[in-house]
Amino acid sequence: MADPAPKKEPARAASVPVGLDATDREIIRILQSDGRMSNTDIARRIGVTETTIRKRLAAILEGDYVNIVAVPTPKLAGATVSAILGISVELRSLSAVAQALVERPEVRYCGISTGRYDLIVEAFFVDHEHVVEFVTNVLGRMDGLTNVETSLMLKIEKFSYEWEIP
Repeated sequence: MADPAPKKEPARAASVPVGLDATDREIIRILQSDGRMSNTDIARRIGVTETTIRKRLAAILEGDYVNIVAVPTPKLAGATVSAILGISVELRSLSAVAQALVERPEVRYCGISTGRYDLIVEAFFVDHEHVVEFVTNVLGRMDGLTNVETSLMLKIEKFSYEWEIP
């Protein structure tokens, strides 16, 4: 007798985190465009009390749904050169290399990936000499690297931390 056809998994829809309703999502959207907006101003925009905003924002923060932080731009640090680095690594060295990169002040993003590269890194540099120094003296001295491809960003068209909230 033939095995029955495998059951099809239901399609996964974008899910809203448990406990967040339309008002919570609107608070987050407002803060994405102006993270310094006061609770009173948010309350006016949404049409609820300031107390409601304060309590809901406290719950959103406690639920670890958002972080409210000041994000300095690379310009503040004098970093005018942005680069994306694709790094291939001997797999036994992957965690150690990733951790070493995470600790570097130039690195703003480090992700373990599939595909052509094992690590994708975004880093900011003061100038081209800083890039050369990083690639040769930092990456060049790391055990386990097998290849590095550096792409310099000529112009950043979008630099955002906004996410669509389902």
